[in-house]
Formats: sequence, structure tokens, C-alpha cells
Amino acid sequence: MSQQNAIYTIPNSKGDLAKIWWMAALVWLAIAVIGLILATQFVARKFGYDAVLGEPIAGNLYSPLAIVGWIFKWWRPDIPADTRDVLSNAILIAVGTSGAGLIAAVALVVHRTRRLKDQENHLHGSAGWATQEDIQASGLLPSDKNRGGCLLGAVDLPVPLRKRLGAATKKLSAGEFTQAKALLFETTQRIYLRHAGPEHILVFAPTRSGKGVGIVVPTLLSWSESVLVHDIKGENFALTSGFRQKVLKQRCLRFAPSEVGSVKFNPLEEIRRDGNIVKDVQNIATMIVDPDGKGLNDHWAKTGFDLLTGVILFVLLCPAIPNAKRSLSTVQAILSDGGIIRELAEEAAKKKNAEEPETGVRAVMEFIRDSGFEALAQAGQLREFERIGWQTAAQAAQSYLNKAPNEASGVLSTALSFLALYRDPIVAENTDSSDFTIESLMQQPSSLYLVVPPSDKDRLKPLIRLIINQVVRRLTESMEFEPGGASKTRYKHRLLLLIDEFPALGKLDVFEEALAFIAGYGLKALLIAQDLSQLQKAYTKDESIVSNCHIRIAYAPNKVETAELLSKMTGQTTVKYEQRNYSGSRLSLLLNNVSTNEQLTQRALLTADECMRLPPDDELVFVAGFKPIYGKKIKYYEDPILSARQRMGPAV
Repeated sequence: MSQQNAIYTIPNSKGDLAKIWWMAALVWLAIAVIGLILATQFVARKFGYDAVLGEPIAGNLYSPLAIVGWIFKWWRPDIPADTRDVLSNAILIAVGTSGAGLIAAVALVVHRTRRLKDQENHLHGSAGWATQEDIQASGLLPSDKNRGGCLLGAVDLPVPLRKRLGAATKKLSAGEFTQAKALLFETTQRIYLRHAGPEHILVFAPTRSGKGVGIVVPTLLSWSESVLVHDIKGENFALTSGFRQKVLKQRCLRFAPSEVGSVKFNPLEEIRRDGNIVKDVQNIATMIVDPDGKGLNDHWAKTGFDLLTGVILFVLLCPAIPNAKRSLSTVQAILSDGGIIRELAEEAAKKKNAEEPETGVRAVMEFIRDSGFEALAQAGQLREFERIGWQTAAQAAQSYLNKAPNEASGVLSTALSFLALYRDPIVAENTDSSDFTIESLMQQPSSLYLVVPPSDKDRLKPLIRLIINQVVRRLTESMEFEPGGASKTRYKHRLLLLIDEFPALGKLDVFEEALAFIAGYGLKALLIAQDLSQLQKAYTKDESIVSNCHIRIAYAPNKVETAELLSKMTGQTTVKYEQRNYSGSRLSLLLNNVSTNEQLTQRALLTADECMRLPPDDELVFVAGFKPIYGKKIKYYEDPILSARQRMGPAV
């Protein structure tokens, strides 16, 4: 048998059989020689090591073959009876020992050939389900290392008899006979699979497959660090925030932009007042004009992006706008009818041309341009980021004014269409200020729930995309290093990005690009998609989301494409089947001959249709570098610890 890197095994049948026969021959020969030695020394001792026996090899030790010469020399019909008895017994010793050696050799051949026959043969593939040792090696079984991690599923593992006896004995000593009996005969135990490492997790779970009760809620009732949750129905906040607030002592934030009483978050307050001001504003403008992540591919999107960049910078820098009004709703109002600066803009227009002053948006754009140029004229009094910001704002306003009326109208309409969300007074109020900062999510234990009602999912998608984009960008801007050169995160707490219906948010370029390195900044992603086609619809077939997730979990898929991927991920295995050949007349009562032989063939460990027929309580867990785990789903309400945590109610 030869092993290649301990990954697969292909027995060398011809060579292995030859080794077995040679080994058997050596065993028989060794035992036969021992028998000759015993017979020779038996005769020598009976004859008192007489000189007639010849010269010994050493001391009283004679050559093993000496017995053969003595028998041929002395065996005659007329030899004394006592001599005949000694030689007869010596022959019995030699022949009996040799016979025993032959039996041992035959037994060895039978045993080793059976082992060779039963030996695993990975000729067509070596795939198989993970054993307890494999699961232990993958690091998913409970330990101090993964305490407080994500709950991925469960496996049923055998309980050692010694452990069962010990547990049953304790119950018996307490007089609990029924429980003792149950523990004694409980041969398997359900163990949760946990993961607290930096690697990311991807879940394929169709609608109504139990991802909420099996992964999302259990993880939120177990993960001990900070978390950001895409909470589509708001039920995750209701079920888990109480535990996270009361037991984990975390600050629980419920950001529901379409509801009164929500915590507030203003994306513009995350813009840095330094040399990064234009970059930060452009990132926000990109997310606004590209709500589906399809890119700025048309003229209107590109020019709308330029206009939004300039107006946002103006809102941030203009001293006439109060700090409380520096928000996206103000940007929308300025582009719509001038908003808070309408009167200032029209007054400035009248001063320039009292007879035919500009009105409406052109007056506003002229005011933005002129404000920028006036500020730049006093550049010596400006900080560098103010100079850069005013220059960009003035150029954007001038670019708009240079356009023909029809084109300018199209640009304005495009920009306003992407800001329509902020006309909603509730959304405007919830985004006019901030009750938290992005960095505070990792500076103190926090749980941020982004609550999006299904009825508002499409309408609020641009805002949710914007927040997630800002979180990833802001928290991966800088890294600190140890004196020895090793990297370390600059924040006190890690942050889990638990994003349900991840592909429904559209393509998040920054997320796909950053997934490969955000773990080094203390960010861990747990992404949930319905199936592969949903993921590829948003990120194309060249997506890198799957490959950047170290752990992949799958429930029974509804799409063939996902099932085929899972089948390929489980791999190919080698199976044996028996082939029978019959000879003789089919009309005769007995066939003349029946021959059987075993064949090896290839099959998928789990075919695509078998994937789609997974039982409702089962799941597949793939850990990079290990065999797939055939696991069980968690149901938090069946677990006494998790259900007790869930019953703590929502945070207040």
C-alpha cells in the first residue's frame, strides 16, 4: 500500500500480494528452523552430548541440520529401543514444529489478503464524511478557543461508556433512577459546532428553511463581541437584544430608519474633516447614485455623481448651514427647491442682476460656485481640507452651470431620483444626526440592528448599502503593528457582520474586495444567501465571495445550480459493487456456473439530487482543508439555555 500525502490511498495489489507470500515463507522457515534446533538439542541432551555426536558449534550447541545426519546414520532396524524412541521423538518435534509453522504461514496469508481486500482504495476518489477526529481537528467542537463564537449547527457524537456510567452513577446516588437509566442508554450526544476565529462564514439557506432559528438567533445568543445585524423583520432584535444588553452588557442600537423612535445615524457625520474629505464624500455619492451596485455606466449617473459630490461638500462646509442640518435630507432639499439656502441664493442673484436674476436651481448652483470661489479667495484662512472641499464644490457647480438646459435638467432629475428616500420626514429625522459613530461599534461592546421591514426593503436598500459600505471602509482604514512587525487591530472589540439576505443588497464592491483582508482588522463576516444563483446575480459568476469564506454551510437547496456546487464540494468517492456472471441454459433448473467479482467505480459522495433531498433537520458544513461535515440544524427553542436567553425580551 502506498499513501500520497496522507490524502488518498491506492493499494499496489501485485506488490502487496508478493510481500505477503514472502512474509509467509519466512515465517514458516523460521519456525521450521526452530523445530530443527529443538529436535537436535533434544537428541544431544538425551545422549549426554557424547563425542559420537560430532563437534558442537559452540559449547553444547549443535548445528540445526545435525539431526538430519544423525537420523540417516543411526536409523536401522536393529537399533536399540531407547535410541529408536529418542530419534522418533526428535522427528515428531521437528515435523510438528514445521507443521505449526505451516499453519501460521497459511493463517498469515489469509489474514493479510483479507485486509488487503478490505483496504480502502481511492482509485476513483477519496471523499468521505468527516469523522469525530476530523471535526475535532477542524476546531469546531466546543473549546475555550471558540467560546462565545458563532453557532453553525450540531453533530451527534458517541458517548463513551465510561462517561455514561459516571453520569448514571451520580443520578443513582441522588435517587433519580429514571434519569440514570436514560443517561446509561444515551449512546449519542448532540454537540454544537462553534466558530470564533477570524475566518468568514457563508450560508446557503432558501426561504423558510430555518436559517433564523438555526444560525442567526443562536449566533446572536452566543457571539460575545460586537455585532452588526441586517435584521429584515426586526425579530432578531426582539429575540436577542435583551440577552445582549442584560447579560453581555452591550449597547443595543435599533436603527429602523422608517420608524419613529429609532436611534439616529447621519452618514455625513462620518466624513472626516481632513485630507480624506473628498474621498469620503465621493464614496457616499457613489452609493447614492448606484443603489444596485451595477456601476456608474451611463452619462446621467456619472454627472449626477459629480453634482451630488459638490452639493454634499457645500452642505458640510457652508457656514450658513447649521451643524444640525448637515444631512442628506438637506442635500435633497437644496437640489429640489433650494431648501435652507434658497433665500440666500436668490438674494445673491438679485445683487448680481437685479433686472433678470437667476431663480431656482441655477441660482442655487451659482451661489454654491460663488461661495466656493469667495472662500478660495481667502485661502490663507482656510484649512487644507476646507480648501480642497470648496474647490471641488465650486467646480461641480460650475460644471452643472456649463451644461445646456436640457442636459442640466436631466442631471438634476437623476440626482434627485436617488435622493427621493430623504423626502420622507421620518427617514429625514432619523438621518439628520447620529446617536453612535461607526468606530464606537468596535471601541465599546455594541449590537447594531439595521431593521428593515419587508415592505420597505427596496426603498431603504440604498441607505443600508451606504451604512455597510461606510462601516467596512472606516474600520479598515489603518492598522497598527507590534514592535516585532506583527499586525494588530486598533480597536478593543471585534465586530461580526451578520448580513441576512446579503445578495438582496446588490453588489457591494467594497465588501467583495475587502473580504479577503478585513479579518486582519477585527471584522468577521457571516453572510446568508438563498442560493448560488442569487449570489451570482449580484456578483456575477466570477464572484469571489464563496472562495473568501473559510466555512460554508448549506441547507437543502431549491436550485439545481446550488445543488451541483455542493455536490462538487463534497467530492468523488470510490465504491465497490459485486458483479455476477451466470452460465448454463436459462431453462435448466440449475445454472452450470456462477462467478462473482468485485468492481470499483466512482460516484459523488452526495449527488445533486441527493443534496436537494436533504432531510429538513440536516445540513452540510464545509471547512476549508477538511472533509465535509454532515450535521444537524440547531433549533434554539429546543435548547434550554438558548431559549432562556431568548425569553429575556428586547432591550430597552
